Amino acid sequence: MKAQKRQAALISGGPARKVEARIDPAKRRKAISESLKEIEDKKRNKSVTLEQKIEQAGLGWSVQVFYLGSAVAGLFFCLVVYVGGGNEIFTLVSLLAGGLALPRWLLSFLAKRRTGKFIELFPDALDVIIRGVKAGLPVADCLRVIATEAQEPVRSEFRRIVDAQTIGMTVSEAVERLAESVPVSETAFFAVVINIQQKAGGNLSEALGNLARVLRERKKMKGKVKAMSAEAKSSAGIIGSLPFLVGAAVTFTNPSYMALLYTTTLGQICLAGGLVWMGIGVAIMHKMINFDF
Repeated sequence: MKAQKRQAALISGGPARKVEARIDPAKRRKAISESLKEIEDKKRNKSVTLEQKIEQAGLGWSVQVFYLGSAVAGLFFCLVVYVGGGNEIFTLVSLLAGGLALPRWLLSFLAKRRTGKFIELFPDALDVIIRGVKAGLPVADCLRVIATEAQEPVRSEFRRIVDAQTIGMTVSEAVERLAESVPVSETAFFAVVINIQQKAGGNLSEALGNLARVLRERKKMKGKVKAMSAEAKSSAGIIGSLPFLVGAAVTFTNPSYMALLYTTTLGQICLAGGLVWMGIGVAIMHKMINFDF
């Protein structure tokens, strides 16, 4: 009996095969963690250039065009304040705000809006890959389908992946560029899944299915948080706009009473201090009612 058990163990691989089966998942988790760490190190060590920010915003501008537009915006605001009777300090502040702060804020706003739309459409693109892989199509063909049939901005981002493959990059290398052009955790996870599948194999459709399910759950959670914080955001908007509305109403009803804030030095100092404190309060309220996922 013992000899038969020993022979069966040798044929089936015995404890060695069981140990190997236990090690394989650990190796896979280690590979995933190493890939995630590698992507995070790249993000940490690589500073985002202005050209990359313009690309993330979905604008087809060059850096020179952006600087030219910033200069025009700064001169426009400076001219408006100067014609409106502002002194040298307000004119200089308007020049800096219109030439430096406003264009970069607008660039960040456009990039954030485009990223949000990409995240909203990204699970549908993953479903295309999942169905294609289950039907027997290569991953590269699934990416081409998304690059031609998906909505913007997913279509343009996957078109860049396809273009990178045509110049000789592998699928994993091309997908890593997606994590750089759209720097969010969703694209980083997608790059890790593709990278692990290309190196170690595995069921790609199952892994992407799990990723798509997680992304949809995150979307639902964002919707719940947005609904729960809607009252706080509306209150913050009312509180933030109330001083400007009251100031405009008083200026309209009694211009001479409010003119002291604009014509005297002490009034201008008080106005500047009030705007600074107002900006700090708005920033604090924005930090309190906005959540990162």
